[in-house]
Amino acid sequence: MKYTLSLTIGCLAVLAMVSCEKNQTTLLNNQLEPILPEISYDYQAENEKINDLRLPEFSFVNSINPSFQSSEIFNGFGAPIKTKVENNDAATLGRVLFYDSQLSKNNATACASCHQQSKAFADGDDLSQGFGGKLTTRNSMSFTNLATNNNFFWDSRQGSMRDLVAEPVTNHIEMGMEDLPSLMEKLKKISYYPELFEKAYGSTHIDEHRFSNAITQFMASISSTNSSFDRAIENEFENFTEFQKLGMAVFFSNKAQCASCHSGINFAAADGQSGEYASTSGTANIGLDIEYADNGKEEGQFKIPSLRNIALTAPYMHDGRFESLRDVLNHYNNNIQAHPNLDNKLRNGGNPIKIQLNSLEMDALEAFLHTLTDEKMITNPMFSNPFF
Repeated sequence: MKYTLSLTIGCLAVLAMVSCEKNQTTLLNNQLEPILPEISYDYQAENEKINDLRLPEFSFVNSINPSFQSSEIFNGFGAPIKTKVENNDAATLGRVLFYDSQLSKNNATACASCHQQSKAFADGDDLSQGFGGKLTTRNSMSFTNLATNNNFFWDSRQGSMRDLVAEPVTNHIEMGMEDLPSLMEKLKKISYYPELFEKAYGSTHIDEHRFSNAITQFMASISSTNSSFDRAIENEFENFTEFQKLGMAVFFSNKAQCASCHSGINFAAADGQSGEYASTSGTANIGLDIEYADNGKEEGQFKIPSLRNIALTAPYMHDGRFESLRDVLNHYNNNIQAHPNLDNKLRNGGNPIKIQLNSLEMDALEAFLHTLTDEKMITNPMFSNPFF
């Protein structure tokens, strides 16, 4: 590993004190080399934890509040892992690539710029700022058990995680690289990548396939399996307050029908390739507008996102129009617009449904959604920035 020469005398003095520490060298734009563990984190085990997720028993949920009878639609939707982590060293390389701003045209923007761990890999903005200061056209989606997904982006235009990786890198707003071959040449000149590629793949050769595979391996390992909801299943929700239990009953009820779209262990479209949403790749028109400036997949259809960690990912919807969870709940409760292509589950005859939950029920539902937050995921060092 080499040190750059463009350092002040003061910086050289500091560098001398830390020169014996592994991976503490300085590169382009004063970016430090990644600090990585001697033995890679077990990303494979993290990926496999998703297999252990489950939902409460149908009969138990119905017993919480008899006035909110549940639909069995929430029962039986598992989430088989579609992208498995096969190489911990490749996932480690993927982590470095994910956080490296040198993947952008001007060395200023990383994948993690728009997908921040503390915000469940969203970024807290309605629209995100790209490498040149321009804004993206859609809200940055969070990462929640992506290994179980079939469809990606708000319009579900990509069907595999590997296919999605290159798009932000070469997007003229997001990261701005001319093309992937140009990026590969750039990576070859960065001192720490040959060693990381060799450890992951057995040689220092850097190409597009290895690049995409590594980031895919890392993203597939980002699992959310330790929310208070997940832990509460083990003791039949004894640690839930009565308020949270009421919110859970509302969520799974036939009245609110939240679980009819946000179903299964990920609280998302059950499967973009089967069931009611097969033809729309897990998208739906939820009546945000009568006329859409952005039509999504088509006719105002946008991906049904996971609700795991939803309390961390405001603002909401594809354009970030809703600042709070209560804004979202108010939309579904009384403000669904009568778009001609409105999802059937949001219709009552020919008109948009009005769920008309009272304020207590709305508060309880919001409290339940907060139980889907996974504090461990957003602080797990294996998903963190290796450059700090």
